[in-house]
Amino acid sequence: MDNTTAHSLFVCTTCASVWQDGKRIGESGGQKLLHQLQELAQDWELREEFPIQAVECMSACNRSCVVAFAAEGKMTYLFGDLAVDDSISAVLECATKYYKKPDGLLPWSERPEPLKKGILAKIPSLSLK
Repeated sequence: MDNTTAHSLFVCTTCASVWQDGKRIGESGGQKLLHQLQELAQDWELREEFPIQAVECMSACNRSCVVAFAAEGKMTYLFGDLAVDDSISAVLECATKYYKKPDGLLPWSERPEPLKKGILAKIPSLSLK
């Protein structure tokens, strides 16, 4: 693929946390999602071009678990309501489609099922002049 734009797949690591006395107990759902994505991405064709980055919080706590696709000059997408064990391959499949689109536009009909229902935001790209 001939795409030189830097891409990022952000994963919220505080999603689906259990809190007690102001401290997180055990591994959060977001951390599990991150680890599963990292594991599956070892064989992903875009693992070098589309790094997976942990984010402490993406402020979508009531819609966890949450990921975002971002790239310079493309739409940014925020997806939530992702089931930890059932969404991993769908996230990478959708990221691949995002990577291949020059504008990053992901029509509803082209998204894998878990990412059709869980869209939280589609943010226009910044105009670079």
